[in-house]
Amino acid sequence: MKEFTVNNSVVQCYPLTAAQRLHNYTVKYCPCHQVLNIGTGLYVQQDVDFDLLKQAIYKSYERFDSMRLRFLQDEDETVYQYIVPNEERDIPFYDFSRWNEEDAHNEMRKWTAVPFKRFNSPMNKIVMVKLPGGYNGIYLKVDHMTMDSSSIISFNRDILEIYCSLRYGTPYPKPMMPYLKAIEKDLEYEANSEARRRDEEFWMNEIKKSEPMYTDFNGMGRLITQRRENNNPNQRSAVIVSRSMDASISVYKLEKEPTRRLMKFCEDNQVPMTSLLLMGLRTVLSKFNNEEKDVSVKTNVARRGTLLEKRSGGTRIHFFPLRTIIEPDKTFLEGINIIQAEQNRIFRHANFDPIELNIRRAQYRKNIPGSSYESISLTYQPLSIRHDTGDMPDVNYKSMWYTNGVAAQPLYLTVMHRPEDNGMNFNFEYKKDAVTEYEMEYLYYYLCRVLFRGIEDKDRTIQEILDMI
Repeated sequence: MKEFTVNNSVVQCYPLTAAQRLHNYTVKYCPCHQVLNIGTGLYVQQDVDFDLLKQAIYKSYERFDSMRLRFLQDEDETVYQYIVPNEERDIPFYDFSRWNEEDAHNEMRKWTAVPFKRFNSPMNKIVMVKLPGGYNGIYLKVDHMTMDSSSIISFNRDILEIYCSLRYGTPYPKPMMPYLKAIEKDLEYEANSEARRRDEEFWMNEIKKSEPMYTDFNGMGRLITQRRENNNPNQRSAVIVSRSMDASISVYKLEKEPTRRLMKFCEDNQVPMTSLLLMGLRTVLSKFNNEEKDVSVKTNVARRGTLLEKRSGGTRIHFFPLRTIIEPDKTFLEGINIIQAEQNRIFRHANFDPIELNIRRAQYRKNIPGSSYESISLTYQPLSIRHDTGDMPDVNYKSMWYTNGVAAQPLYLTVMHRPEDNGMNFNFEYKKDAVTEYEMEYLYYYLCRVLFRGIEDKDRTIQEILDMI
């Protein structure tokens, strides 16, 4: 911790955590600073008292100190963070009710593509919005160094619960936890703690195992081409760096009933939805890559196991390679259990710096810069605004995720439940020079085929499913 003078006041500043250093590295070397912008919208189909909503937003600013986070840079270009005591910015209001709805969403996509000033400046923007069709709510843009998807959902939910308490007398939400306490625990871990040394040993042993195999979401073309260019027929990694960062998001909506079937399968067989989705995804990658048994996917770990971590906001996501070698005679359920066991091993060591892990792996394998064994990342976000406790009125909700126009990796799949009907959205964020919309639709089509062929008979072998799809 260091002290700096900001606006004639001395402030206590903390180093960045490993999760934040990943994003800082991205924005430092990316010409498009909006790459860290996350734009979302949450709208309810009822009349809203916008004066009360503004009060609720200010109250949530008070409760979420991570939403009052600022960054500064010292003379050595080292970035630090600090928290301002209150948030006094005005919260604007936009009336899009007479617009075409898609035009209104396109306007908010433009907002999302505007980068934040990086230092000594707010890292979020909130706008109260009226949409066509009687929907009203909030547009939220945050910098990923300050908030992740779990934090954003918690913040939106906090605003709604405070608003409902002010307007309808429903219970006031429970207090949040201090963000700085979570920061201090992360920094204690990084200060050569025994826990960090154990995690380092685990990951170094993983690196020294047999080399993984790259499996691309578009088939074997990328790897075959690079093997030929490098005159190395045994090459197992592939360079996945793109020439352009221009990106888009394709959203595919799984209806409520098939979503319910997936959730019932997980409940009946006591497996997490993340493991089911990973089983589907790795089977598709196997199919697209000559039925390869050795498949790696980049999995994202929320790291929110404790009450402090769950209720302190901020950004906590770490990503790690999830490698599974599954024989084709294994059943669908056996494959899921193998994935779950591997996830459990990883989760016990998920506080380790993922950037350091990537660097160490590349050095050990002597890989070309930009190489990877994983072509796609997966995040499953189980939280939903809708719930049955009676704390909030049961009204129709609409949620949106707005692209910022650029991306740091070729393909990133986020699966989220829709608050309006509890179906699931499959959000594919992709670089336009790496993937086309048609290829996204093709991937989603095969993913669904694998999932539903698997859950209709959990004892089907992987080979049987590969043959069926």
